[in-house]
Amino acid sequence: MAGNFTICVGTVGTGAWLSPDGGESWRQVRQGLWAESRVFGFAVHPKQPRTLLAGADDGVYRSEDGGERFERLESPMNALHVWKVAYDPTDPNTIFAGTRPAALYRSTDGGRHWEKLRADIAEECPNVRVPRVTALTVDPSDHRIVWAGIEVDGVRRSRDGGESWTRIAGGLDDPDIHDTAVSANGAKTVLTSTPREIFASTDGGESWEGLGVGKHFRLPYCRSLALKADDPKVLFVATGDGAIGSTGAIQRSKDGGRSWQALPLPVEPNSPIWAFATHPSQPNRILACSHYGELFASHDAGDSWVKLRREFAETRALVWTPN
Repeated sequence: MAGNFTICVGTVGTGAWLSPDGGESWRQVRQGLWAESRVFGFAVHPKQPRTLLAGADDGVYRSEDGGERFERLESPMNALHVWKVAYDPTDPNTIFAGTRPAALYRSTDGGRHWEKLRADIAEECPNVRVPRVTALTVDPSDHRIVWAGIEVDGVRRSRDGGESWTRIAGGLDDPDIHDTAVSANGAKTVLTSTPREIFASTDGGESWEGLGVGKHFRLPYCRSLALKADDPKVLFVATGDGAIGSTGAIQRSKDGGRSWQALPLPVEPNSPIWAFATHPSQPNRILACSHYGELFASHDAGDSWVKLRREFAETRALVWTPN
């Protein structure tokens, strides 16, 4: 499955791994990141696809060569676990980061300086004890609107680029947030995933409605969401049989979540599907990883999949970029 694109995988305890040829060969990233780092999240610069951000167990890192080398950006997060990083798609000099313990940070000068944002977040919560930011999404049609999901403390929304934040409820009755996505397909829809449901809002988060996925998904534990770059009505959901389960699946909807199809993976995954990687340069290429290190790739928007040969340790983050 050699290809002219680069894959980066972030693991828990074995750092980041890089394939410059679409999954044929792999090497551990040794420049910048530690070999035993925990890498929780990636983000790709919206205008410079070889520029990546990585959120790790000791801060935020940046690569300007597609993941070959990383450098740590000095920040107040150097002693924190950075779970999510996100670029403002309109102004990529603005970067958001979310941590464990849960807090939100912003840089407006490309990562040189950072400020902690004023968001009211619980210090302790059920299940995970110390809450963490598991979702960060900047609205692609209005970059002043930013969404943050907290595990386990609900959704926060900013309408002023991060200056102020509001806790969202209105029918979103599970605070255990796993991911968020914004689908702008005529009528803007905000989506958020929780362990057993996907909620949708068409009024900017004021009210939410569950899509009832438990009735449609054989494996109802929901994790990451991904939208097809050229058709946001197409939604992918990573599912499994539990947080530390023994199998997983990928569900796809072509109508914004009204109907669903379980996609045909070449082998039964060894654990829940955990994360996706997409890029607007090739909207039909979708990558997915399982919780315990299996990688799957589709080049036809999910109609068919292959399993990549290499497997990894516990995996948290996945990204691909064009070469």
